[in-house]
Amino acid sequence: MKALANALPALLILLLAACASQEQRQPVASRTGVDFSGSWSLDYGQSDNIQVRLNGLVRELQREAERRAQAAGSERRGPGAALMVGGSSTDSGASIIGLAQMADLVTKSQLLDIEQNPRQIRVRREGDFALDCDFHDGRPTVVETPLGSEFCGWDGHQLLFVLALPEGLSIRHRLTLGPAGQMLNIATTVSSDRVSYPFTLNRVYRRMDPEAHGFSCEQTLTRGKVCTTETP
Repeated sequence: MKALANALPALLILLLAACASQEQRQPVASRTGVDFSGSWSLDYGQSDNIQVRLNGLVRELQREAERRAQAAGSERRGPGAALMVGGSSTDSGASIIGLAQMADLVTKSQLLDIEQNPRQIRVRREGDFALDCDFHDGRPTVVETPLGSEFCGWDGHQLLFVLALPEGLSIRHRLTLGPAGQMLNIATTVSSDRVSYPFTLNRVYRRMDPEAHGFSCEQTLTRGKVCTTETP
């Protein structure tokens, strides 16, 4: 398996193409009282700092490596036993950085436009493919694609989108609406069989007026209303 960091551009291009071509999405049961619809803008101050999260993951992996070394009676108790940048073993520096890079790439959208009704939900993300779910008879199913499988469904009041990709990769988006309905948290977790722990980034969005200064919106035939950040 090539280093995850080197495979990111090609993988994301294939993922975008596959997801854009999917006409039918996961059927899930609707949940009354949870309405994500509206326009949302990323709140950088409330969202996770990727470097802080990466440092936390590295520290946890170092502690785990030391625990394993102690259990095995090894004299090599330092982090170098497990975190060798450029190495090919599990928890190598390249694999860890690649996991964080993947999480950063799939969570860069500054604007969201969400349409929801009793039958379906569509999460349009600026600069990325939309996340779609159809609400049917409460029987979630898995859609198989050339790249793996897609799943979406309700977990209580939270909505899940899961992409299972080749070579042990998976991406999970968990959407949670704040108590007042003005804040939306999307916890994105990227997992790989090359890293012992998953990497999670929380992106927090606030409701916004899409016509406000700083945003440009247009109505399209194929994608409905699309809002983007204006270029200075």
